[in-house]
Amino acid sequence: MNIIFLGAPGAGKGTQAENAGEKLNIPQISTGAILREAISKKTAAGQKAKKYVDNGELVPDDEVICILKDRLSAPDCTRGFILDGFPRTSKQAKYLENSGIAVDLVIDIEVPDEKIIERLSGRRVCPACGASYHTIYNPSHRGMICGRCEAMLITREDDKPEVVLHRLETYHRRTEPLKEYYGKRGILETVIGQDDVAETTGLVFSIIDNFGARSECEQSPHTARANQ
Repeated sequence: MNIIFLGAPGAGKGTQAENAGEKLNIPQISTGAILREAISKKTAAGQKAKKYVDNGELVPDDEVICILKDRLSAPDCTRGFILDGFPRTSKQAKYLENSGIAVDLVIDIEVPDEKIIERLSGRRVCPACGASYHTIYNPSHRGMICGRCEAMLITREDDKPEVVLHRLETYHRRTEPLKEYYGKRGILETVIGQDDVAETTGLVFSIIDNFGARSECEQSPHTARANQ
């Protein structure tokens, strides 16, 4: 099963993609990670991408697709994969489709902007040990001091409300149109993100299970004819 997760920054799609990968025993593939890997291994595609990265430029879509296809040819992708961070635009989705990379299911995690701003702007991290807290959902018992190592907690730059707003605006403008793109192809399913991560995971797993059952039913007539 080949799956793409959509969702605004802070909606929890990364966590759900990881959970789904563990459930299905298929890899969660981050385009950022495979770009770095290709560059470090000095593959032909990686060397091309490095020129753009070194100049502070975005790697062109066709180069990303080339590296992605190399990764998807690995043995661990035989049973499927989950894409994390790609595509981000309808143009990239078309590149993906035209390259012959099939997508079976797209799961969109929906969370209201105000809830995302609350989630991200309330996050506090420890610069010393990396512990993560939240002013509402998971506060440190010592206030602004880390409960593990006693360092002063900080707010990450990309968690500041004004930065979160900008990230959300970018998402709505560039990435959200993918919902219409995949909706027209009949492979989009929507999950309303819950405050409890486990509840959201349950909804995601239900969609995956239903899709798997539906696929088996659609394939069975062909199998029957093949056996006749």
